[in-house]
Amino acid sequence: MFQTSPFSPNDSSDGSIDPPPSFSFSDNIASEQSTAYIPSRDLECCNVTTTCHGSIGVVQCQSALVNALIERWRPETHTFHFPVGKCVVTLEDVALIFGLPTNGLPVTGPTLSSYEALEAECLDQFGVAPRQADCRGSFIKLTWFRALKDRLVLVDDIQIQRYVKCHIMLLFGTVMFGDKSGAGVHWKFLPLLRNFARIIQFSWGSACLTHLYRALCRATRVDCKEIDGPMTLLLAWAWIRLPFLAPIPNNRRIFLIANR
Repeated sequence: MFQTSPFSPNDSSDGSIDPPPSFSFSDNIASEQSTAYIPSRDLECCNVTTTCHGSIGVVQCQSALVNALIERWRPETHTFHFPVGKCVVTLEDVALIFGLPTNGLPVTGPTLSSYEALEAECLDQFGVAPRQADCRGSFIKLTWFRALKDRLVLVDDIQIQRYVKCHIMLLFGTVMFGDKSGAGVHWKFLPLLRNFARIIQFSWGSACLTHLYRALCRATRVDCKEIDGPMTLLLAWAWIRLPFLAPIPNNRRIFLIANR
C-alpha cells in the first residue's frame, strides 16, 4: 500500500531506536505538555495555540480520542477495529488532509551521526551551520531553523530556496516526523532537499503514513506509555471519517472538507 523507508524518523545517532515518545496516555491531561502541530488557522474550538512560526501553529492533542483509537488499533492488520467494522488511514486520506504526494521516489537514504557531516551539509545548503549547542545528537533544534528563516532576505532564488527548505524542515520536525521532544528534527532529511526541483518528486505522503502506522503499532505495546508521529493526521482523519467525534466549530467554514 505504501513505501517504507529503510531509516526511521526516530533513529538515534548511535543506531538505536528512541522509545516511542511524546504523547502521554495519562488521564491527568492538564499536566501534559504534549502537542501536535497543524498549519495555522482559526481553530478556537480545537484549543489551538496561536503562537506560530511562519504558518505552523500548535493544537493541543485530544487525549481521550487518541487513547480510544489506539485501543482499537490492531498491529497484525494495521486497521482500527470498531463495533461496526474495520477502517484505516489510507494514502488517499494523507493526500486529502495534508496534500502530500503519495507517488514518486521513496524517502530513503543513509543516516549519518557525525557533527562534521551535519555541519558540511548545512553549509552547503544554507551557507551557515548550527553550533553544537543548537544540536541534540543528530537532531537540529527547530529554534535554529526558525531563527535562520526569520533572518533570510528573499532577494534572489537562492535565498528563497533556503527559506523554503527551512520551512520544510520545520514541517518535518512538527507535523510529519516529530520526535518525542517536539523541539528538533533529524538532519538526515537534508540530503533529500539538495536538488530543489526534485523535492516534489519524493513520496512524502507514503513516508508520513508509514510513520503513523509505526507509531500506532508501538503504542499498542503493554509497556508503552507515549506515542509520537503525525497526530494531526490521525485527529483530522478521525474528525472527517467519524464526524460525530469532531468538535463543533464557531465558524463552519474552517472545516470545509469535514462539513461536506
